[in-house]
Amino acid sequence: MPRKVSNKPAGGLTLGIDFGTSNSAAALIDPNGQLQVVPLDGQRAEMPTALFFASETHTVCFGTEAMQAYLSGTEGRLLRSLKSLLGSPLMDEYTAVNHQSMLFFDIVVLFFKELKRRCEAHVGQPIERAMLGRPVHFVDDNPERDALAQATLGRAATQAGFSQIAFALEPIAAALDYEQRVTAETTALVVDIGGGTSDFTVIRLNPQRSQQSDRSRDILATTGVHIGGTDFDRLLDLSTVMPLLGYKHLGTGGRPVPNSVFFDLSSWHLIHQAYTRKSMHFARELWTDFVDQSLHARLLDVLENQHGHRILASVEAAKIACSVSNANTQVALDFWDQRLAPTLTTSAMAQTLAQTVGQVVNCAQRCVQSAGVESVDAVYLTGGSSALRPLTDALHAAMPSATLVQGNRFGGVAAGLAWAGQVANYA
Repeated sequence: MPRKVSNKPAGGLTLGIDFGTSNSAAALIDPNGQLQVVPLDGQRAEMPTALFFASETHTVCFGTEAMQAYLSGTEGRLLRSLKSLLGSPLMDEYTAVNHQSMLFFDIVVLFFKELKRRCEAHVGQPIERAMLGRPVHFVDDNPERDALAQATLGRAATQAGFSQIAFALEPIAAALDYEQRVTAETTALVVDIGGGTSDFTVIRLNPQRSQQSDRSRDILATTGVHIGGTDFDRLLDLSTVMPLLGYKHLGTGGRPVPNSVFFDLSSWHLIHQAYTRKSMHFARELWTDFVDQSLHARLLDVLENQHGHRILASVEAAKIACSVSNANTQVALDFWDQRLAPTLTTSAMAQTLAQTVGQVVNCAQRCVQSAGVESVDAVYLTGGSSALRPLTDALHAAMPSATLVQGNRFGGVAAGLAWAGQVANYA
């Protein structure tokens, strides 16, 4: 059972917000001291971090409704993986939606406003205070851009209507959620694999210390790397579907076809760039590089009909199905061409992701080494991509003596942020 807390901060509820690259979640501690993970998307706690601007009706859809509107062929613009833009110059650039120009920053604010509205509708009262999660590194090896990313996130939440804001590292928040379920002192490696980042914390957990505001003595090490679920999607799209469009095709002169368009089509936050007038002109002119003109025709068909998001969503679905069933899975492309049905095999998925998964596991091992402990009692897995089969297999092989605990993939960080929000100091 969730543990009650007695030291509730004054001034109303605190909302723990896990603004994710692929999915977002929110949670709070109610006046009775009980955890509530807010159902943001119908009955689901997780809400795809997605907006769809419908051209004909000039309306905006969010979450699952946004994805469904786009995948059903409704005319408009889908925006996803906005978190990936934090800390980059793109955040201050304009983009075209519903026949008007809008800053990417203002689109993030729009998403936060909708998230806040849904949470307030659920609890029936205004919520002014937010505990925001952040990865260990928004941007690797660039402290200035990393600080800018956090500041931008805080500014977006403020403009959405939150008057008091604090931040907590996402893996530490996940650890605080796990702590609600341990009964004795436990040294845990928290593995938080999100859409855009993989974050790790080695922490001593003890229910007797769960209500302390300062847990710095218990946090033994934190590390993180800018690799997550969207990177796995990109690699699998490039290896499984993009060759059907000409990726790695040896064209005229024995040289591979230029690959920039394929990388854009395989990256959630860059797909829209492939549809710009300049990019379309570049893609059409590529015909001279292709020996097999049928591949070039497919590429243009995907671009002209804007199938990029649909293809990547099918690759993501196949990745999940392959991980869950541990069996070969077809990538559904019938919305585009019923003759094309590439198979994602378990061995191909493991081979394609081996190097990237290795980077993630190496980062986890560095966290344990930095903590100064020989081993950990438990590896606590959370985040939307934490169930990826090649990753869990690699973690088990790297830390065979630890118990692997699968946490709440989508709600664990938000729950931990809610617990942290109860004892945080707000300006």
